[in-house]
Amino acid sequence: MYRATDGIVLPTTIIGSLPRPQWYSENLGGRSFVEAMINARFREQYTDAVSCFLRDQELAGLDIVTDGDARFDTEVAGYSWFSYALTRMGGVTMEKAYDRPVVFGKLPYPRGHILNEGMEARVNPTIVAPVTRGVLQYTPLFLTAQRLTTKPVKFGTITAELIALTLRDTHYKTRRERIMAVAAALHEELVELAAAGCTCIQMEEPQVHLIGPRGGIDAELTPDFFVEVFNATVKGLRDKTEIWCHTCWGNPAQQRMFARPQTYEPALEALNRIDCDVITFETCASGGMDLAAIGKRITGKKIAIGVIDHHTLQVETPDDVAALIRRALEHIPAERLVIASDCGMGREGMSRRHAFFKMVALVQGTNLVRRELGAKEAPCLAADERFSLLERR
Repeated sequence: MYRATDGIVLPTTIIGSLPRPQWYSENLGGRSFVEAMINARFREQYTDAVSCFLRDQELAGLDIVTDGDARFDTEVAGYSWFSYALTRMGGVTMEKAYDRPVVFGKLPYPRGHILNEGMEARVNPTIVAPVTRGVLQYTPLFLTAQRLTTKPVKFGTITAELIALTLRDTHYKTRRERIMAVAAALHEELVELAAAGCTCIQMEEPQVHLIGPRGGIDAELTPDFFVEVFNATVKGLRDKTEIWCHTCWGNPAQQRMFARPQTYEPALEALNRIDCDVITFETCASGGMDLAAIGKRITGKKIAIGVIDHHTLQVETPDDVAALIRRALEHIPAERLVIASDCGMGREGMSRRHAFFKMVALVQGTNLVRRELGAKEAPCLAADERFSLLERR
């Protein structure tokens, strides 16, 4: 049952993260979110930052909003997307976590490459006991954002395999056993989140499509296994909330992880078996090269296309956005099409102003196509000429 996207023609959103305000200087560090919220300075800065993120999205006219990933600390290359979960799950110790980092897959970034520094700035805690959800505290994070807006808040989480494959392990016998244990812990966390009223949960960066290009496929880790992991993590949740699967090609410090755009085509059959309501694809940075294949192979789900490139500071025009949506509509029916950014815009490399006007362009371009379809347009206060400070002669 669709909840967040129900009844909206070409619903709009961003994938998740937004650039932190310069004045947001507090960090969670090793604290749990609830513990940190006891501190008056952190509570004020955190709540104000989330309010700014939500208000920017409302001014742009997005239909579904996010908390901007405000819980993540200012870590090199946006690594907090990993470390937030790594350092808060139960059964994990931080002893030796800052030894030489371990990286999953075969993506060589030599010394002198910006991503080499990003990979150096990593932590690898060790599993020493059965993994539990620990103090992830997704529910209070969601509630803190949702009580600041009447729009549906989409809450995103890293997937089980990426957590598990970034942890050292002295407890589980195999990587599969470790990954499924993390999936079970995440499932417990997400059941509570859905029960709290979250109408949209986004699972971020499953390795179904990435494991091939990353050179990580072996007898134990396969795309089919990662489909199994995803489905176990969200089992039963679609009865309670809308589940999104965000497919990503990586976004450390707004950098491309691959020298050239990758194709989704080899993974589409497996992705179609993902147990979700909406599946997102990066289509702006690739010039929409996979739209025909995506429309043909992804069935029974809504498809979110990226019309904003998170890698570049160049702000797309409404016409750029509309043109890509029209191309998508040649292969995907309007009732199944969702409009989004390719990925998050808050991984160290972009200013708030750039991100804001990218969101504005996203809504303006979508409104152009809505008008052509005879559908209701979204108010975009940020583009309302009545409030311009420029004098017209």
